[in-house]
Amino acid sequence: MKFFLDTANLEELRKGAEWGIVDGVTTNPSLIAKEGKPIKEQIAAICDIVDGPISAEVVAVTAKDMIREGRELAKVHKNVVVKVPLIRDGIEACSALSKEGIRVNVTLCFSAGQALLAAKAGATYISPFVGRLDDIGANGMDLIRQIVAIYDNYDFETQVLAASLRGPAHVIESALAGAHVGTMPFKVMDMLFSHPLTDKGLEQFLKDHAKAFGN
Repeated sequence: MKFFLDTANLEELRKGAEWGIVDGVTTNPSLIAKEGKPIKEQIAAICDIVDGPISAEVVAVTAKDMIREGRELAKVHKNVVVKVPLIRDGIEACSALSKEGIRVNVTLCFSAGQALLAAKAGATYISPFVGRLDDIGANGMDLIRQIVAIYDNYDFETQVLAASLRGPAHVIESALAGAHVGTMPFKVMDMLFSHPLTDKGLEQFLKDHAKAFGN
């Protein structure tokens, strides 16, 4: 399972890159807006930090404009993956861009049927939103399992990118469900390190060493 950071914050990305476990990055218009810089400038800076797929989302809502904007974003860096919403125009844009050799991440997926459309359109990634489904009383992880099963049935090359992961349990469950990628906020990735028995064990090891050999 690949780990992507869901952030446009350069400080968080530098820290994640230092750990050596970040395979890529996903951004969206909200995350870019938080950083206060134009998308092309921010995406270029991100590409300088993380060598992997970097999702940059269009803000257009018509297929024609999405295709135009997607082409421009793809020119920023070879690692850019154009992100489009799962609407009719988004699927049309995905089909057109993918035929041009531009990788596409189809986002805001909330059903297996939508995921099937994205795969048919040649999407590189499909982004089902686990946490947002949980928020409305559905089971987001069930969707991950359904999409993985459908894609396996027909050997679709589209990768399942589990998104809206709210905590370590979501990450683990996504991995168990067969998601190819999990994208998460920095704080969630950081939480994966933590376990009280690890802290307790290390503390005891150091105490024993200090007692036997001094500082």
